[in-house]
Amino acid sequence: MFLEVISPENAVANASVLSPQTWPFDVDWLPPATYLVGGNVRDALLGRQAEYLDLDFVLPEGAVRTAKIMANHYHAGFVLLDADRQIARVVFERATVDFAQQVGDSLEEDLAHRDFTVNAIAYSPHTQQILDPLGGYADLQRSQIRMVHVDNLKEDPLRLLRAYRQAAQLGFTIEPKTQHMIRQLAALLEFVAAERVQAELSYLLGTAKGTSFLHQAWQDGLLTAWLPHATAAGLAQIAQIDQATQQLACTESTLGLPLSGWSRDQQRVSGSGRSWLKIAKLAGLLSTDPQIAEQELWHLKYSRAEVQSVLAVMAMLPQMQRMEHQPLSTREQYYLFRAIGSAFPALAVVAMAIGSPLEQIEALIKRYLTIDDPVAHPAPLLSGRDLMSQLHLSPSPTIGHLLEAIQLARAEGQVTTQAEALEFAKTLLASPD
Repeated sequence: MFLEVISPENAVANASVLSPQTWPFDVDWLPPATYLVGGNVRDALLGRQAEYLDLDFVLPEGAVRTAKIMANHYHAGFVLLDADRQIARVVFERATVDFAQQVGDSLEEDLAHRDFTVNAIAYSPHTQQILDPLGGYADLQRSQIRMVHVDNLKEDPLRLLRAYRQAAQLGFTIEPKTQHMIRQLAALLEFVAAERVQAELSYLLGTAKGTSFLHQAWQDGLLTAWLPHATAAGLAQIAQIDQATQQLACTESTLGLPLSGWSRDQQRVSGSGRSWLKIAKLAGLLSTDPQIAEQELWHLKYSRAEVQSVLAVMAMLPQMQRMEHQPLSTREQYYLFRAIGSAFPALAVVAMAIGSPLEQIEALIKRYLTIDDPVAHPAPLLSGRDLMSQLHLSPSPTIGHLLEAIQLARAEGQVTTQAEALEFAKTLLASPD
């Protein structure tokens, strides 16, 4: 077996993942034929650093046994990931270490089963040699994603979409022959589990770096089964959303509020795992029929919160578009914030992308970011119990109608205190309407 040996000194010797002294365990616990493989070797050779170590090792035998012994010795977590394929994980405080049984009779055969050459480079922690039988290091230098073999793409068609995600992540191009084969095999992506497809799409949607590659994936037929109503106009809108997000970040000093906090890539809100950039972009890739759009989102296994957010953006966008001709009244703003809820950041960037007036969007953003604003975040002056006790009312839908009317009146500045709210409710009850 011939393996090209690259000296770490000629690569990136000081990359932390290729420095066993930075690992949370002693290298002597690893059998001699253990190799570090996959994306962490690739990233180290590119000089990409990560605060959290994610190490993947291949062993010719005893992978699960090695993981158990290490976990017991270091009092670390142990997870058996796949008993049949002999894959186990050891979880340290600041590192995750996976051990997998070698595929085939040799390391070279194992590497030959991987997706792309840049992910088929191995590193021996004992000899500190980098082993590269498939020319992956040369592809790293060329900044290109190249398939190992077409059969590997057929074996796991998610790799078709992963090529675009990894190219976006690394700032690479896809090698022409590889892209040609991806186009030929694009229909196979339909048979991949939705959760796996969604994970790859989420990266492409959640960062500006993914936009051009998402467009390429659409052109190459990879979105046909999962986002069948995606169009060139919708993809163009995604690029405009990226520009709008940048523009919003530039207005931070003007508004004196932390806009970049909720508009940056992959912003998480209230632990929900929702990315407002992703929500905003999805809204332009679905059917314009809300029922069909909802089916498309469920098909991709998005969460209920994400589905509701995307549909809310689509429903409220026409109202934002009307601002081009006439500003929203306070009452209209109140109902807009009530309908859109916490998905407002996504609505704002989409509205900017399609040309809604910036100064009006900024005014709405300022309301949204002001937590005590009575229009965007109305707080009740009275409770239903207050109304029933003070006005001698019985439980009925009338209580809810009164509370809603008081909220709107407060938003419009008609009432500001509990006493005024109570008098307002009395007036409504006395009115023949």
